[in-house]
Parts: sequence; C-alpha cells; structure tokens
Amino acid sequence: MPQPNCPDWLDAGLPHIWLPYTQMQTAPTPLTVVSTHGARIRLADGRELIDGISSWWTACHGYNHPHIRAAVNAQIATLPHVMFGGLVHEPALRLAQRLCALLPGDLERVFFTDSGSVAVEVALKMALQYWRNKGQEGRTRFVFFRHAYHGDTFATMALCDPDEGMHGLFSGVMPPQLMAELPSSPIMQAAFDRLLDTHRERLAAVVLEPLVQGAGGMKMHDAATLRFIAEACQRHGVLLILDEIMTGFGRTGHLFACEEAGVVPDILCLAKALTGGTLPLAATVARRHVFAAFLSDDPAAALMHGPTTMANPLACAAANASLDLFEREPRLAQVAAIAAQLTDALEPCRALAGVADVRVKGAIGVVELSGAMDLNALRQRFAELGVWVRPFGNVVYLMPPFVISRDELQTLTTSVRRVLAERAADL
Repeated sequence: MPQPNCPDWLDAGLPHIWLPYTQMQTAPTPLTVVSTHGARIRLADGRELIDGISSWWTACHGYNHPHIRAAVNAQIATLPHVMFGGLVHEPALRLAQRLCALLPGDLERVFFTDSGSVAVEVALKMALQYWRNKGQEGRTRFVFFRHAYHGDTFATMALCDPDEGMHGLFSGVMPPQLMAELPSSPIMQAAFDRLLDTHRERLAAVVLEPLVQGAGGMKMHDAATLRFIAEACQRHGVLLILDEIMTGFGRTGHLFACEEAGVVPDILCLAKALTGGTLPLAATVARRHVFAAFLSDDPAAALMHGPTTMANPLACAAANASLDLFEREPRLAQVAAIAAQLTDALEPCRALAGVADVRVKGAIGVVELSGAMDLNALRQRFAELGVWVRPFGNVVYLMPPFVISRDELQTLTTSVRRVLAERAADL
C-alpha cells in the first residue's frame, strides 16, 4: 500500500532494497529523507528530525555545509574522477600533505581507499607484508580487544569480539586471531605483556580503536591504557595499528585520539568524518619505517592493493574543505562545550531503573542499559519526539554534529531522558 505523503519512488523502490543490519521480514518501513541541513534531517512527510548521531558519525560539520558544497561543485566541473594508478591529481596530493602535517610523528605516507573497513583491511595487509618483506613470514597473527569492531569486510570481521560482536555467524570461517582484555589494571597489564611475549614471533600487529570502542558498545578507556599498549608493542617489537575511523577528527576532544596519550602508531586508519560526511573516502597512513620496508628493486615487494575509485577527486576536494573548517572554525571548542552539556544532561539517567552506566568522552554521550531492549520500539519513539537517535546493542548514545546548537542538543538529551524514563516505568 502506498504511504501517505510519501513520494512515488518510495513504494516503487523499497521492494528492491536490502538495508544494512536489518531483518527485512520484520523491520518497520524506513523513514524517507528528502533533504538535510545543519543538524537536521527533513522527511518526505514534512517533519524534521534533529540528528543525534551524525549519520553514523560522519557529519561533523553538519549537513550541506556551504564551504564543502562549493568545493565539490568546483571540482566536479573540472575533474570528477581519474584512476590513481600511474596518475595523480592536486586534490589527493594536497590532502595527503595536509593530513601528514596534522598527524603526530612521522606518519607520512597515505594510501587512500573508499571506506573504513577497507582502510583497516589495507592496514592489515601492510602489517603482514611489512614482516614478509623483512624476511619474517611467520608473523601472520593479530591481537585485538574484547568489544572490538573494525569493520564488516572479511579480514576485519576476524578482529571483532566473537561473543558480543555481530559476526559470530562467520567465526568458523574467518582466520583465528588473538583477543585480549584491555590492560586497564596492573593484573591485565601483566596478562597483556605475557600475551605479546608468548606470541611475539608470530604477531604482525595489535589493532585498537583508541579511547573509545565504537560499534562494540561505546566502551571507553583512558589515555594511560592506550599508552601502555603502545609501549608494550614497542617493547615486544610488534606493530601498532590504531583505528581512528570513528575517533578521528575531533570526536574525543583532540583532533586525533592518539594525541591525548602522546602515542604515534605504526599505521593509522581514518574515514567517516574525513570528508565531513559528504562523500566516501578513507585513508591508511603509515610511518616512515613501515613504508621503507616496501621499497625494493623487487616488484613483488610492492603493496598490491588498488581500489578502483581510490583518491576520488570529488571526495578529496570535500576532505580538503573539511580540513579548512577545522582550521577556520572552533571545532574542538565546540566539542568541549558538547561534552560539558552531555555530562550535565545525561547524568540524571543514572538514577533510572534499567540504566547500568552513563559515560561521556568528547562529543560522545552514552547511556548503557540492562535488561531486554526493543530497539525498533526505541527508535520509533525517538522519531516521534523529533530526534534521530538509533540505539544498538545495549546502548543509547549521542554523537551529534559539532555545529549543533545548545537548544538542539538539549532537545536530544531531553528526549533520551524521557524515553528511558518511559522504559524504566515499564520494567
């Protein structure tokens, strides 16, 4: 049946779409978006929703920012795309130079891809071939952490928590890797040190989302824990890969989360907010010694990877414009203000029945719940209140655009308190 106030293309196209993370037999009809601006999503029925999650954590500058839009419009008039094999172009080279200037230490070689999962896949290949090129072919295993999530592609699925992650169905197919507990106490630090020492001859790298493990449940750890992991990797001669796909570009309070701990990983992965949520683009950035291991007269020592649309000029133009905004506008100050408001506004949730924890890091606010959760019902209730909040697992979280107004953020936090109070009343 056609839906009232909805365009014809919805009913014509919906029977042919397969939505992500969705049981298509039972899922409610998705909301129909016709435009976006600032921190708002406009629906076909005329309603506007305040976006509390920045379209999966990408739209850091809000939607449809005029500076990014102008940069993409100018680029499409001259060079929409060209292959990056044997050819280069200004938007990509300028972006690579600017990223390396912003990143700590000697992270100075950028390999562009088009999604976060692929950026991590490339990082894993870099780590494996780094050791192979150095004559240590037995170093083929990776260490990841409980609550980890690093993507949905095949190799990254093997680095996701097998008990709490979404990829348990494939556990018997994927290559086994080593899961560790975050070394956040002296006992866990000793255990992590023993793990690296025991397996060091076959370890390629340790992989971690620094400070906040996003899709694994918005679990947070402190800078000291990150620093210990980096120092342990250095002691045992194991590469460190930091997945800053979610944490990068200001979300945790620093431009990059690793800066808070004074850590320079061997390989760093970026995506999501890289283009301000405008176009798909990702980057895997390697330190000088990692890149040097691929330099040889032997063609087989080269990194054999090349996505068709890597370094797309439109996406690179958007990313350059996004970096302009980080230079010109007070993004980190905005993150600090969001953090303070989230802390004050979400803390009362701690007193509600069914709330296990409340935590904030930068522009990330999380309410962890206990007991059964009807995710579809919660999402629908938030939409009824005029906000776009998408709980998953056992968390209700907010990661709004950095440009959100104080009143808009208050609407979001008020909605979270209201919905969770309603849930508490039913427990």
